[in-house]
Amino acid sequence: MPLTVNWSGVFPAVPTQFKDDFTLDLSATQKHVEALLAEGIHGLVMLGTIGENCSLSLDEKVAVLKATKEVSGDSVPLINGIAEFTTANACETARAAARAGVDGFMVMPGMVYNSDRRETVNHFRTVAGATDLPIMCYNNPPVYRVDLTPEMFEDLADVETIVCIKEAAGDTRRITDLFNRLGDRYLIFSGLDDVALESILLGCTGWISGLVDAFPRENRLMWEAATSGDWVRALEIYRWYMPMLHFDSHPKLVQYIKLTCAEMGYGTETVRAPRLPLVGEERERALKIVRESAATRP
Repeated sequence: MPLTVNWSGVFPAVPTQFKDDFTLDLSATQKHVEALLAEGIHGLVMLGTIGENCSLSLDEKVAVLKATKEVSGDSVPLINGIAEFTTANACETARAAARAGVDGFMVMPGMVYNSDRRETVNHFRTVAGATDLPIMCYNNPPVYRVDLTPEMFEDLADVETIVCIKEAAGDTRRITDLFNRLGDRYLIFSGLDDVALESILLGCTGWISGLVDAFPRENRLMWEAATSGDWVRALEIYRWYMPMLHFDSHPKLVQYIKLTCAEMGYGTETVRAPRLPLVGEERERALKIVRESAATRP
């Protein structure tokens, strides 16, 4: 039998804050986490894509997790993103994060290499073997090039600690395919902001969100409307929200979301290279969307 976890609701994928010299700004990261908790979010995902996982050393990752645990305590589940180039490094990261006090993991396929079905299943099975904490598998083939198919989740169904799927393929048909093939074996979370409402309608019980980092109150309004069956209200908010929700599916989602957060008073735009902050027309176009949205918020 799979582990039972209390994962449901909106889990922000929280940005990692940096100082002007690109060192970690742990106090600023904590301040953002505290603001999100005050707005009633249901869980935290640290060091996902938006947390710039691949731009941090293992020691820095542990420092971020410990700092987050200091302010979140046991109030909500604390999930650590694992995005490593090798399976061995993913296992090492999982063990270090467990010691830092996390409650579970959001595991991505091995970075860069486009693994096949056998290799992909082995990666997730091996990482699961390195910890007894629950695992969410992150499927985002447009970004990470490896598609975690329903057949792969059938292969992994005997791994009791793999409990959840973050589905971010962008094709909501996949959600129904997963339920039809696997029933209730896995929790399924929406993993892409601009298909979130459709995903909730199709049965997702959670949402890993990026734009919630900048608009936690409005995000909660939409979630509560949808999960209470007030689809007219949920759709009204969703349509207002959509121009910004599209940021989450942009290749520069980290820069777009950090810019949006900074504009709304949460943290700064600073990112680590090779990422660079948005400039010129691209930045002004994004700011126009954010400012118009802020002025017309529900």
